[in-house]
Amino acid sequence: MCRIEKSGDDVRRLTEINYYAVLTIRIKNMTIEETEREIVDEFAVFDDWMDKYAYLIEIGSGMPGMDEAHKTEENLIKGCQSRVWFHAEMKDGLLYFTADSDAIITKGIAGLLIRVFSGQKPEDIAKADMHFIDEIGLTQHLSPTRSNGLLSMVKQIKMYAIAYANQ
Repeated sequence: MCRIEKSGDDVRRLTEINYYAVLTIRIKNMTIEETEREIVDEFAVFDDWMDKYAYLIEIGSGMPGMDEAHKTEENLIKGCQSRVWFHAEMKDGLLYFTADSDAIITKGIAGLLIRVFSGQKPEDIAKADMHFIDEIGLTQHLSPTRSNGLLSMVKQIKMYAIAYANQ
């Protein structure tokens, strides 16, 4: 994936920076709200939804693979048309997620959710309102089955957060 900058009406993709390499560095320094705002700003750069879908595909393509040991029935998200796995792990009081999917757009959606919630406190994740999903128009432009899958992913992330917050 690449960083996007907008200068006037000119949109340039800067591919020299690996999205997930910088993500792991930045993730601890940004709040959920700051990350959501950054994603909303990135999606605002695109004029139509075909470009936004292309961006989701780029996010999914750039995601690192998930350890096969975590691709279990327990980590499989129920309610998704495609196969999606989410794994959560607590480290130093922060919750970290990995995910994978057999569908590239779904994997891109999972990548957005990981970007927002990985490296955050479980309590903050549990109370997050996730307004960015509606602000970028994701729910309105997904097929009904993908929208259900998105809701199932969000529900699972919240369930992980509540479970880890109560430990």
